[in-house]
Amino acid sequence: MSWFRTMILMAVLTVLLVFIGGAIGGRTGMTFALIMAFGMNFVSYWFSDKIVLAMYRAQPVSESEAPELYNIVARLSQRAGIPMPRVYIIESDQPNAFATGRNPENGVVAVTTGIMRILSREELEGVIAHELAHIKNRDILVATIAAAIAGAISYLAQMAQWAMIFGGSRSDDDEGSNPLVAIIMIIVAPIAAMLIQLAISRSREYGADDGGAEISGNPLYLANALRKLDYAAKRIPMEANPATSHLFIVNPLSGGGLVKLFSTHPPIEERIERLEKMVYYK
Repeated sequence: MSWFRTMILMAVLTVLLVFIGGAIGGRTGMTFALIMAFGMNFVSYWFSDKIVLAMYRAQPVSESEAPELYNIVARLSQRAGIPMPRVYIIESDQPNAFATGRNPENGVVAVTTGIMRILSREELEGVIAHELAHIKNRDILVATIAAAIAGAISYLAQMAQWAMIFGGSRSDDDEGSNPLVAIIMIIVAPIAAMLIQLAISRSREYGADDGGAEISGNPLYLANALRKLDYAAKRIPMEANPATSHLFIVNPLSGGGLVKLFSTHPPIEERIERLEKMVYYK
């Protein structure tokens, strides 16, 4: 179900790109913006793991340095049917974790020192299984494509804005456009694209919850872990870059009200409720 929702959102995002391209950018502008966006995200896709690991000063660990963590990752990755990811530890009191890597062969699982202190072995297994599900589902690729399309839409809107400011005009193959529609699209399209991109991120979190529950063998492992992580993350600050917040298992940034609308993560209460229901429907 989460994959179906993701595909629908990706389709809507693509249609929005085509529509705004026709409304304000023209075929030439749309092609240029798309090439620019994919070029930037191509670099991000290939080097995102190195960038984010360096950003949080994550350190690789071996089996002798972190035997319990290493053995959990090794056993669950075998169960998930993917290659053993590299294991990293981040020195941070906030309990959190994330996965990165462009494909299962280059997967990385990183956890904070805080998460290893407060979770039981079973709860840690639930978290690791969730991150392995992200790797198995190639969610980094999905996020990259979504970011590329959303980025192209933002570029088009900016190009159209500057064209209007300096009196630019559209090409001959795009005559007959409505200036009012163009103005509305300049304002609305980037916001709509961002909201859809965030919705895709939330959908993939649900998918990783489902996959993680299957890999660990017990949905309550992750449900109990999420309950602890949510409580602790709100009370223990973490110097996290908002651009990378979607990677973590729980949002490292706190906020309420309208912030929830722009959240990269589904509400923790809903995630826990879904996981608990899996037990009863088994």
